[in-house]
Amino acid sequence: MTLRSFIFAGQKRLEACLRDDASHVARGAGGEHVCLIQTALVHLDGADIDPAEFNRGFYGPSTARAVLAFKTRRDIVNRSYQKRADDVVGKMTIAALDAEMLASQKPAPRAHRKAHGPARTSALSAEASVRRALDQMLASALAKLR
Repeated sequence: MTLRSFIFAGQKRLEACLRDDASHVARGAGGEHVCLIQTALVHLDGADIDPAEFNRGFYGPSTARAVLAFKTRRDIVNRSYQKRADDVVGKMTIAALDAEMLASQKPAPRAHRKAHGPARTSALSAEASVRRALDQMLASALAKLR
């Protein structure tokens, strides 16, 4: 299984998270992969990620709260050893994030697909979706500073 959404496809660190328990993403992690998870959470749930965490790609308290809220709303719990959701991005969580991001990639109008081809059109639609999420996060951060 591979990640298929525009935002996650080809991200080796997140692909590892999908396959390997040792590659789960949790508090204290940092990097581009964390920033992508944060972006998806903002896009899908309107999560309130601390701008300092987002700017550093750091998995801190606000990211943990957003992950927990995402998992709780969707009942993402590994019942073989858990009774309730936690704040770790593991196999089930990254798969759910990817599926929802993929579903949110709306196809472009037919004329655009015809002129630019389906693969390019899908990538552009997904990129626009991610840009809207980033714009929303930036607007939220600026509003807090005022």
